[in-house]
Amino acid sequence: MRRNGFEFGEERRSFLEGCRRVVIKVGSAVLTSQRGLNRVVIHRLSDQIAELRDQGRDVIIVSSGAIASGIKKLGLSQKPKAIPMKQAAAALGQSFLMQAWEEAFDKFDILVAQILLTAGDLADRKRYVNAKNTIETLLEWRVIPVINENDTVAVDELKFGDNDQLSVLIAGLVNADLIINLTITDGLYTCDPTTSPDARLISTVHCVDRSLLSCASRQTSSVGTGGMVSKLLAARKALSIGIPMIIARGTEKDVLLRLFSGENLGTLFVPHGKIYHGKKIWLAHLPQPRGDLVLDTGAVRALIQAGKSLLPVGIKEVRGTFDEGAPVRCLDENGRVIAVGLTNYRSDEIEKIKGHHTSDIERLLGYCHSEEVIHRDNLAIITEE
Repeated sequence: MRRNGFEFGEERRSFLEGCRRVVIKVGSAVLTSQRGLNRVVIHRLSDQIAELRDQGRDVIIVSSGAIASGIKKLGLSQKPKAIPMKQAAAALGQSFLMQAWEEAFDKFDILVAQILLTAGDLADRKRYVNAKNTIETLLEWRVIPVINENDTVAVDELKFGDNDQLSVLIAGLVNADLIINLTITDGLYTCDPTTSPDARLISTVHCVDRSLLSCASRQTSSVGTGGMVSKLLAARKALSIGIPMIIARGTEKDVLLRLFSGENLGTLFVPHGKIYHGKKIWLAHLPQPRGDLVLDTGAVRALIQAGKSLLPVGIKEVRGTFDEGAPVRCLDENGRVIAVGLTNYRSDEIEKIKGHHTSDIERLLGYCHSEEVIHRDNLAIITEE
């Protein structure tokens, strides 16, 4: 059974054996060395991925390393801060990165395909579906998709943040059974292991809350962007849509094969609660909502506890300018994100009808094409811890 067949008392091995579609995210620090791309590591990972494929699993790779590879090729001593320089380094490094993956899989006669995405690609519903169809077709053809953020054109407002976040969006996109996030640490520790000798590896996590986030280091490598905090935020997103995630050391010998054999490596994040599919996965972790609606306590309660649609009477404030059908965030009065949904009205129309009953919509607007501002079918609850 996919995703929702996990029982808390089962061994890791029996759980992992049921994972037929896996997203493997590989961080820049794993893939690079002082001399550029670490082709030895790439070949070792490809050997393991080829074996996972022989076991009947679909594998999608989310690969960092383009900017880091470009930096090394240019002979720069550190990661540039200016966006044009990052984009130029990515343009140079991306071809070397893909060449390395191609060469590593060529000995198995396995083809790889490059997919570059920006947040804007997945924020648009049509492009989201097109990306899904492309990846599904590649998997049917037994081609391994190698996905990266399109750093050559991405600017801050069009960025996912890092490939930790992108890997979760891709896992939701293709209905994956598992995300494996390969980094340069063994997993999540009780505190920063680089500064505390008492740090202990946490084997299993069921909930990513504020206390857990406080355990994580925000320190990043010279070539990476995320750090452990980013990985925990990605894990929280994954758990909210019912996808388990493992954080493990990517340079550990045969790490992928040992994980699937049931060895207790890394940190396993166990899903529970909501499991979204299709459009609701897209809504739940939309990279760039178009605006915000601030709700009163009654509306928040109706959405979360009663599973109701959003009516105009519960809206206190409209933020941003957006059209009918736009994805917007729903916030409580403290600014906490409650849900994301597709609105049935433009922002200026909602401004006129907010705080009013549905019976007042036609009088206020001159028409009423929906009693709900956001229908329940177009709403994903994503309350943040």
